[in-house]
Amino acid sequence: MKKVVYNIMLFMALMAMSSCSTTSNNVVSPYITVRDGKFYNGEDEYRFVGTNMWYGAILGSEGRGGNRERLLQELDDMKDIGIDNVRVLIGGDGRDGIPSHIAPKLQEKPGVYNDTILVGLDYLMCELEKRNMKAVLYFNNAWEWSGGYGAYLDWVGFKGSVMSSDGSGLKHFEQTPIPSYDGWWEYMQYVGNFITNDKAKELASQHVRNMVTRTNSITGKPYTESTALMAWEIANEPRCFINDSLHRAKFVEWIDEQSTLIKSLDPNHLVTTGSEGKHGCEESLELFNAIHTLPNIDYACIHIWPYNWGWLGEYVQNYDADKTTDGEDPIVSNVGKACDSTLAYVDEAHVLMSKAGKPLVLEEFGYPRDGFKFSAGSPTTGRDTYYQYVFDIIKDSGKIAGCNFWGWGGRADVKHTIWERWDDYVCDPAQEEQGLNSVFKADSSTLNIIKNAVERIKGSEK
Repeated sequence: MKKVVYNIMLFMALMAMSSCSTTSNNVVSPYITVRDGKFYNGEDEYRFVGTNMWYGAILGSEGRGGNRERLLQELDDMKDIGIDNVRVLIGGDGRDGIPSHIAPKLQEKPGVYNDTILVGLDYLMCELEKRNMKAVLYFNNAWEWSGGYGAYLDWVGFKGSVMSSDGSGLKHFEQTPIPSYDGWWEYMQYVGNFITNDKAKELASQHVRNMVTRTNSITGKPYTESTALMAWEIANEPRCFINDSLHRAKFVEWIDEQSTLIKSLDPNHLVTTGSEGKHGCEESLELFNAIHTLPNIDYACIHIWPYNWGWLGEYVQNYDADKTTDGEDPIVSNVGKACDSTLAYVDEAHVLMSKAGKPLVLEEFGYPRDGFKFSAGSPTTGRDTYYQYVFDIIKDSGKIAGCNFWGWGGRADVKHTIWERWDDYVCDPAQEEQGLNSVFKADSSTLNIIKNAVERIKGSEK
């Protein structure tokens, strides 16, 4: 009798397992997934035109810097032209009062959070879900404008010396250098120590744990179950900075550790790096390939900055009051060079990722306004030509699965060329000219190009 009962129970268990397996194969995931090198939203291929809005969580807060009325207007404006994906910072770390840093900070000390910004993030995610929009949330930053690498080094008491950019000798720093005062070379060499500092990396990992395991205070749902979340991203433009075998190996190791940690906490959502591509991998395609073929990295990303990377030729800014140019404007006349270099940069990444079977996203690209001006509604002939070219690559080549232009300025009322507390946020960080790369509601020609691109790209999915 016992044997009969055991056999019946075993049969029922096997049937249940079979039933569960069949059901799971037939259930359509409510989250963005990757199959055969493409994104899927349910059963439909997901290709997107999105934007960067790093300040989204701050804008959604009810504390300093918050403006929920503006946030709702901005999201509605995006939705109206078809933007359905936003890339948002969930960092902001370190000591306060540095002019080139964002404010307010999310993480004032290790594990000590500004709860108004956390609730602001909850509010943003809730509103995105209502609009069937998606977010990519990034934890960290290799650059100083939000704290990032440097804040974690400061928190563990790191002090160090680097060779000065002019080669005159070693310069010692008791805390992270500020690039605008101490030099970009000095900053990059200093924060290159983050990749080899286990204590600093562990603090960054704890921030990941805190954020991934958060429950939304408005919806009551864990972030691991959010349908508004497309992907977690390890950092904004992570780099090893110091180009030797030790730092390159430690960089790959860190990306592997972080992506594995995120997946262990949240198997539902995608994970990516935040990399610029070859330019962010010490000009090494081998290193770019290594971090994006790790088992827990779901898709690859690249960033493209034609002006910053010198693709507009011998353009030297006039550092007068408003940085305007005289005579021929290379931002307009050299846009063809920028387009050619862009396609080459996309091609080399696409070749590697097509072999790996992973989608490629151009998650940052920006282009200045004509004449290097910054005000909303000022001419954007060069930018419009460049944007149109990028959108054509996405539509016609199939090499890019999605993009996030940099960035959304929307309805911001810009008061100062360089950000001052508590000016309206645009997407240009505090140390850059406000409006340099931002797209405003007043930029009608650019918005029309974006809207038409969405219609063409989305239409090609059907």
